[in-house]
Amino acid sequence: MSSITLRAATSADLDRMTEIYADAVTNGTASYELEPPSRTEMGARFDNLMAGGFPYLVAEKAGSVLGYAYAGAFRPRPAYRFVVEDSVYVAPKAKGQGVGLLLMQGLIEAAKAAGFRQIIAVIGDGRPDSASVRLHEKLGFRHSGRLEGSGYKHGRWLDTVFMQLPINGGASIPPDPQSLPEQKFREQK
Repeated sequence: MSSITLRAATSADLDRMTEIYADAVTNGTASYELEPPSRTEMGARFDNLMAGGFPYLVAEKAGSVLGYAYAGAFRPRPAYRFVVEDSVYVAPKAKGQGVGLLLMQGLIEAAKAAGFRQIIAVIGDGRPDSASVRLHEKLGFRHSGRLEGSGYKHGRWLDTVFMQLPINGGASIPPDPQSLPEQKFREQK
């Protein structure tokens, strides 16, 4: 039996990533989207993240994509440039096999390598026993806020939980002028 491997996502993965996300939107509460986006929309989102230099990974086994994770801008204003928001989605049949953990470990390392300083998790349906909350806690994220009743999906109100992981010294030292976020900022000026 082959093992699960991580690699950079490519546009060739978009069909499978669109399927995985469609299931999360349709059947889950992690995303507050109510209708799954089209393959075209998913492609535009992917291209936008790639153009920004953000990390985007897939986990695969025997050539089949089991899940994906990416980091994107937390907010568009330039003072947030050292902060990314993580997203991770696992195919239904691959849940409970450590795919999410592997993806998040890889994403954290990629965010560190790029020079980001904080990773924020914005978790829909952030019940304490949710798989996403438990995964982020396992990886050292700390709880940093809760928006009660902030989403309504599948006939119920959902809380949004914010969790945070400082990396590369977090806010304890000045930003690295050679980091990806700082280089992108200088390019835009």
